[in-house]
Amino acid sequence: MHDLVIRGGMLVDGTGAPARKADVAIDGDRIVAVGENIDAGKREIDATGHLVAPGWVDIHTHYDGQVTWDTHLTPSGWNGVTTVVMGNCGVGFAPVKPGKEQFLIQLMEGVEDIPGTALNEGIEWKWETFPEYLDAIEKMPRAIDVGTQVPHGAIRAYVMGERGAKNEKAEPGEVAEMAKLVKEGLEAGALGFSTSRTILHRAVDGELVPGTTADREEVLGIGRALGEVGHGVFEVASDLAPEGEELQWMSDLGKETGLPVSFACLQNPIDPDQWRRLLQACEKDAGEGGKLTPQVAQRPAGLLLGFESTVHPFSLHPAYGPLAELPFAERFVELAKPEVRAAILSSEPKPETLEGLVMLIVKGFQMMFPLGDPPDYEPGPEKSIAAIAEREGRAPEEVLYDTMMANGGKGFIYFPLLGYANGDLEAIREMMLHPQAIFSLSDGGAHCGLICDASVPTYLLTHWVRDRDRGEKIALEDIVERQTRRTAAFYGMHDRGMLTPGMKADVNVIDFDGLHIHPPEMVYDLPANGRRLIQKVDGYRYTICAGKVIYEDGEPTGELPGKLVRGPQVAPSA
Repeated sequence: MHDLVIRGGMLVDGTGAPARKADVAIDGDRIVAVGENIDAGKREIDATGHLVAPGWVDIHTHYDGQVTWDTHLTPSGWNGVTTVVMGNCGVGFAPVKPGKEQFLIQLMEGVEDIPGTALNEGIEWKWETFPEYLDAIEKMPRAIDVGTQVPHGAIRAYVMGERGAKNEKAEPGEVAEMAKLVKEGLEAGALGFSTSRTILHRAVDGELVPGTTADREEVLGIGRALGEVGHGVFEVASDLAPEGEELQWMSDLGKETGLPVSFACLQNPIDPDQWRRLLQACEKDAGEGGKLTPQVAQRPAGLLLGFESTVHPFSLHPAYGPLAELPFAERFVELAKPEVRAAILSSEPKPETLEGLVMLIVKGFQMMFPLGDPPDYEPGPEKSIAAIAEREGRAPEEVLYDTMMANGGKGFIYFPLLGYANGDLEAIREMMLHPQAIFSLSDGGAHCGLICDASVPTYLLTHWVRDRDRGEKIALEDIVERQTRRTAAFYGMHDRGMLTPGMKADVNVIDFDGLHIHPPEMVYDLPANGRRLIQKVDGYRYTICAGKVIYEDGEPTGELPGKLVRGPQVAPSA
């Protein structure tokens, strides 16, 4: 008799093979049989009329602090994710010298918009080195598996002190010391190394992430540590400026180490065809034996602008300023007063403050859309704030204000910043289907006051497979394989991502027709009443990690089988 049998479901096994009716048997934490005429189980799940798929493997998250206090790593846990990889974008919490913890907190707060008060209260620092960090998080119970990477920002500050934090040039001995620490981290179980090379990533004090301007000698010197150990992904968040130079060193590193070097490949509205050049560069690199890999998003990198958000279109209006620090309930009462509304709408930000992204957030009405319920992440131009204002004969600011005041002042404006230059998702679709592309960039756990994309694994099924009406859909089997087997294998986790005998028993049983993503909402459930955006979903009947049912109909069962993934995981056949 098996421990658990899932019967009667439509199996999408993660291999890319056509969906088929099949049962799945689990003993312990492993799948032992798939097919028909399977023996009885101590527990049986009736999956008739439902999809049965592997647990999602999300490789771009920022739970580095949250992992120390949240056993379920939500919102990702609610979305059928059974393995996350954190430590992306060069930021994290190890190594750290005693007394320097605050530097890493303000770095994470600035780059990833995670409340520093929550990190201060929530993290109990029980480590200095990166291996000690792994030991600490390994001891903590959780529902899903976590893997992590060595962050450049923490390594540089640890080795170089203030010089490293200020992005001064590293001396050869300092590069060697950083490489040594990265090697130690990889040998202890890190899945890779990450760095930030974008001017958008800044600490609370305004400084760039340590390593942002690191020269070729530094990034190659550190990257060679991966080659020496023989595993790991070198993950880069880069502005790709200058484009050719950045791509060249990444290509050279991948060829030298034989390991993946990945970068975020997004559609930039300033250079809307750049992504095509980037994919062509990856194709050329592959033809030369390289490992250059584009990480692609599955919906636009979009800001959620509301009166509870970190910023919104009225943040800089003089009449709004006195309200900004009020508790939200009090702020809403004020915002609902006609005279307050009139004062805010009639005031204007100072012209000198309206530059770059700020100007777009204040005046980019053609790029702003009411998010709606269900959330619409591929709205047509007729749904923009500008179009609504023109149809209704109102000022765009009035439409914005009233939309944000909906639902008790919790209405959101969707502002797709990257990936929507053409007003649809065709560019994203083409990137998703590229043979070298890896699904990524959900940013689970991060951007707590502006972005909530941890639901992207669910969005793959609701939008791309089932509901899309503004272009072609994508086959179910292809979507599942790319979010399970391919993401897992990319980080060397060959023991999961497919529902075949011997593989880790991470499974989702999904009511496909009933799958529904709710609108994001702001909650105050982080330590110190910290604020974060969450997004709940319906339709996951059961989520199983390591053979244990961790969620039933969206509710946690209390089972906590999750573990730290230490280094590459061998496939059963090996």
